[in-house]
Amino acid sequence: MRIWIDLTNSPHVLVMRPVIDKLRERGHEVEVTARDFAQTLGLCERLGIAHTAIGRHRGGRIGAKARGLAERSYALARWARGRRFDRALGHGSNDITIAAAVLRIPSATTFDYEWATVQHNVNCRLAATVVVPDVIPPERLYRYGARGKLSAYPGLKEEYYLADFDPDPKVLAELNLDPAEPIAVVRTPPAVSLYHRFENDLFAGVLDRLSDVQTVVLPRTAEQRAELEQRGGFIVPRQAIDAQSLIAFADTVVSAGGTMNREAVALGTPVYTVFEGRLGAVDERLIAEDRLRRLTDPDELQIGKRPAPRDGPARVRRDPGVLADLLLGAGARAQP
Repeated sequence: MRIWIDLTNSPHVLVMRPVIDKLRERGHEVEVTARDFAQTLGLCERLGIAHTAIGRHRGGRIGAKARGLAERSYALARWARGRRFDRALGHGSNDITIAAAVLRIPSATTFDYEWATVQHNVNCRLAATVVVPDVIPPERLYRYGARGKLSAYPGLKEEYYLADFDPDPKVLAELNLDPAEPIAVVRTPPAVSLYHRFENDLFAGVLDRLSDVQTVVLPRTAEQRAELEQRGGFIVPRQAIDAQSLIAFADTVVSAGGTMNREAVALGTPVYTVFEGRLGAVDERLIAEDRLRRLTDPDELQIGKRPAPRDGPARVRRDPGVLADLLLGAGARAQP
C-alpha cells in the first residue's frame, strides 16, 4: 500500500515515528508531510524522518486558524493529487483529513484528548477510522460523529512510541546540567490551542518556585521563547533536543500540556500537571492512580534528587505495530 502521513505538531513526530518504521518493515510505501510549527521540522530531521514541509501555523486566533486550515488543506491536496495513496494517517491533523476527503482517500485519525471540540468535529466526521485509548468512554466521542468508527488500544500512546527508547545521558552535557543537583523540566501552556484560551497564573507561580533550581523550559512558540529569555534564569533550548532522555533524567516535570506529562508517567519521573482546561479521561485515570499529580499551588512542588532512572516493573513497553494495525483498520472495533 501507499500510505501518506501528515505531522502538524512536535508530539505527532514522536507518536508516528515507530508507526512509520513498522509500516515500512511490512513493505508499505510511506510518504510524510510536515507543518512548520514548534519543533515539528526539527524533530523530523533529528529522528531521520524524510518529509516534505508544507505550510506553517497561522497563529492562535480563531480566524487565523481557519485560514491556515483551509490554505494548508488545499496545499496538501494539491501535493497529494496524482500520488495514488491508498491511506492517509494523522495524529489529530485536520489538514490531512480534509485533503484526503477531497481526494477520496480513506483516512484514519488518532488522539488521546477528547475535549478538543473543533478539531474532533472535523476529524471524526471525515475519517474512516478513529483510534483512541480504551480509557476514553466511547459516548464522549459520539457527538463528533465517531460512532461506528472507533478502534481502541490499551495503555498510553507513550508506552508504544517509547517502547524502543532508553535514555541517553548526553543530553545533560548538551544543556550544561549537573546530574548531582535537582533537575526540573517545564513545558509551557498550549497558548495557541483553542481548548486552552486563558492566562495560566499558576504556571507563572511555578516559574517563580523553580527560579533557584536547574530548570529547562521547553516553549511552544517563538513568543514564549522570547519572553522566557527576557526573564532569564532558565535553560531554554533553541533547537530540538532529546526531550525524552531529559525527562528520564529529570527529578521533576511540570507541564500544562499532555504529551510530556504522559511521557514522564511512562518513564517513571514524578510529574505535575498545571493544565486548567477540562481533564480528559487519560489524565483522570492517571490522577486517580496517583501517577500524575494535579498542581494547585506552586508550593506543593516537591523538588529533590530521586534515584537514577532504571528499567523496572513500572516501565511498560508496548508494540507500536498495534497502533499501525488499528490505523490501517486491521484491529478490532470498539463499537459496532
